[in-house]
Amino acid sequence: MKHPIDPKVDCVFKALLGAERNRRLLIHFLNAILADELTAPMVEVEILNPYNEREFLDDKLSIVDVKARDAGGRLYQIEIQLLNVADLPARILYGWADLYSAQLQDGDGYDQLKPTYSIWLLGQALRPKRTEVVHRFRLRDDQGRSLLDHGGIWLLELSKFTGEVVETEQDRWLKFFVEGERLDAERLPAWMDTEEMQQAMSTLKAFSEKTRAYHQYQARQNYLRQQQSLQNHLNALLAQAEQARAAEEQARAAEEQARAAEEQARAAEGRERAEKEAALAEIERLKALLRN
Repeated sequence: MKHPIDPKVDCVFKALLGAERNRRLLIHFLNAILADELTAPMVEVEILNPYNEREFLDDKLSIVDVKARDAGGRLYQIEIQLLNVADLPARILYGWADLYSAQLQDGDGYDQLKPTYSIWLLGQALRPKRTEVVHRFRLRDDQGRSLLDHGGIWLLELSKFTGEVVETEQDRWLKFFVEGERLDAERLPAWMDTEEMQQAMSTLKAFSEKTRAYHQYQARQNYLRQQQSLQNHLNALLAQAEQARAAEEQARAAEEQARAAEEQARAAEGRERAEKEAALAEIERLKALLRN
């Protein structure tokens, strides 16, 4: 390829899984990620917001998630998010709830609702204290019993994936998104030797070799770098504010300690004075007894 292409950049991601010519890839991806959830592999999906290269390249505000419906009416949303922006968990939950609730039109009953799955590929760890790469969220009670088996939210934390050996198709997709930019199309590793991965690489090659597509790829990369820079600046400001707050609290605590120490010293001085006065009073009492 002329240029390395990162499949995590949104325009490439949308072309990979949201283009009609890559519908087979979308089906394979969904079967791989939801293998333990689906009663049988899906064989057909309808892409509800298909990728259109010309519209996407001309529109800086293009919607970059992929929405699809399978033959059973189940809904799927796949989205990539490289930065942990503010309120991301709420945004993820809202996206699932919005897609789920949008199924009903006027007059429809709740029995029309179908399972809805939201799959997010995350560039940064959202749950840094957990080691798992894949997190599955469903409606469950404390005993793990389902309220309603109507899908859920899958989070794939790409930064945590370090697998060397591909054991499942899910591993293959995770490894592709993590290492895709470093792959040499002329010397692909053995784990890329599948029809699906060859098709995925052809999409990367198209972005690498088509001038207009590569310029759009570069523009999206620059946008992401700017967003990262802004996020880093915001994080630095928040860290400074937190340090200032901590320093203020420390100073306030030191002031409180000094005030408490001063009060203790004053109390000790008062006790010492009282003890001295009591001793003098006892001496005077004894003197009075001796005189008598």
